[in-house]
Amino acid sequence: MNAKRIKRRKLKRPGPGKIIVSVILVIYSFLAIFLIGNTILSSFKTKSDLINNTIGWPREFTLENFRIVLVDDGFLRCLFNSVFLVGISLLLLIAVSSMTAYGLAQYRFKGRAALQTYFLVGLMFPIQLGILPLYIMLSRAHLTNNLFGLALIYTANMSFPVFVFTKFFNELPIEVIESARVDGAGEFQIFGRIIAPISKPVIATVALLNFVTIWNDFYMPLVFLTKSSVKTLTLGVYTYTANFLANWNKVFAAATVALIPVIIVYLLFSDQIVAGLTGGAVKG
Repeated sequence: MNAKRIKRRKLKRPGPGKIIVSVILVIYSFLAIFLIGNTILSSFKTKSDLINNTIGWPREFTLENFRIVLVDDGFLRCLFNSVFLVGISLLLLIAVSSMTAYGLAQYRFKGRAALQTYFLVGLMFPIQLGILPLYIMLSRAHLTNNLFGLALIYTANMSFPVFVFTKFFNELPIEVIESARVDGAGEFQIFGRIIAPISKPVIATVALLNFVTIWNDFYMPLVFLTKSSVKTLTLGVYTYTANFLANWNKVFAAATVALIPVIIVYLLFSDQIVAGLTGGAVKG
């Protein structure tokens, strides 16, 4: 009887709700792939080819758009700024949020519950709501038009990373930590040599999700980075879209330069995101 029930459960057809959701997801996926593919193909077209052949393969592939954008217009500097900003932001964010979450998960102290609630409440409010006090603080610290100053703001926006890390650290076997303490290891040694290595899947998840957020962010760089020497990729693309009809061959090339790193990262590390969010690393 049990075998028959299991077999019936396996053969059970999906309900209409799941079918509708699946169809919507398939349509959305095809639409997203089409738009991304057309953007990349358009970046290899001449301006005249874009006018007469907006959708479709280029009649003649050209790299002139990329040469103009990266070399003549200095878009390569924007690329370097974005790479630097994302790199320093992720390094600070992961270091600060992981150690904060480890303290919340492994130690019992007065005010711990209030501190956890504070980070949970932070999930409900976007950092853009505090743009005025943030700007005043950075201005007084002379960190406006400074990539490191903006990286500090991204680091402060750590409610979600702390939430993910805390969930992971709560499920760690306490015996491993206690045995390290008995052997004479300090707290920083335990964190660096034991906790950090086994937290790689979660670290990868937090890094990848925040990489996309910081890389694609437009609002914060627009407010804090006004000099052309510190502009990021999103601001560089915006300079072309302001006069789209005159620069639309450049727009597609600039958008492709900004888009390709995100696509590569997701294709290479999408499994890490799923594993980290589902907590699969803890069970392993």
